[in-house]
Amino acid sequence: MNRLFVNKLILGLSTLSAVIGIGFLFWILITLSYKGITSIHWSTFTNDLVEGGIRNLLVGQFTMAILASFLAVPLGMMAGIYLREYGHGSKLASVIRNLSDVMMSAPSIVIGVFVFALLVDPFGGYNGWAGIVALAIMMIPIIISTTDNMLALVPKELREAGIALGGSKHKIILQIVIKAAKVGITTGILLSFARIIGETAPLLFTSANNQFFTMDLNGQFPSLTVSIYNLATYPDEASRELAWAASFILTMIVLCINLIGRFVIRNKK
Repeated sequence: MNRLFVNKLILGLSTLSAVIGIGFLFWILITLSYKGITSIHWSTFTNDLVEGGIRNLLVGQFTMAILASFLAVPLGMMAGIYLREYGHGSKLASVIRNLSDVMMSAPSIVIGVFVFALLVDPFGGYNGWAGIVALAIMMIPIIISTTDNMLALVPKELREAGIALGGSKHKIILQIVIKAAKVGITTGILLSFARIIGETAPLLFTSANNQFFTMDLNGQFPSLTVSIYNLATYPDEASRELAWAASFILTMIVLCINLIGRFVIRNKK
């Protein structure tokens, strides 16, 4: 009798907690959608920030995220391949794996401060390159973990078959193992991209923001997330409406990237 009561109590509390959490989530999404959609105009996409639009911010945010991906994806995948295919439980592999886990949980603002001390302060000003490095540092641990875990799921029989056919280790990894795990690795890369595309804290300390359209990474670079933070603090109504519009657009971008990742997994299954 007591066990049944405890079971029902825990079930009720769990259900209530889930309903409260989902309720707050829908409240945020409904508010964001209502205020964001009503604040979006055609000029939002055709004008730069100085003219009341976010064109330069979208270009700047995606430029930094894409360049960070070009830097992080090869490094993360090579580290993940080393951990699974060459480390074999070595102390170095254990240290790298533990450091990767720690970096995944590191606050983004700490990464921003670190890159500020490394690439901003010594060069006398904010710059887009520093923002790219900060975003890449955030991506690398996620890609390492994903690559490591996905390669672990590849049956060892595939590796043994490649060895039996006379294939060298690097060819077996590139032509058999990675191909077998490519869906999971691709999904991890997409999810890591979705995370950095919405980051604000590291960019506050590195790239800052620019109200004008520019592709010069040596100076302050346009950032959608930093602009949302700034616009939300301005006293005029037009700036706050633009912040709502930019927030809604950014949310839809992140949602689409996550849906693409889930679609890739489901399609493979």
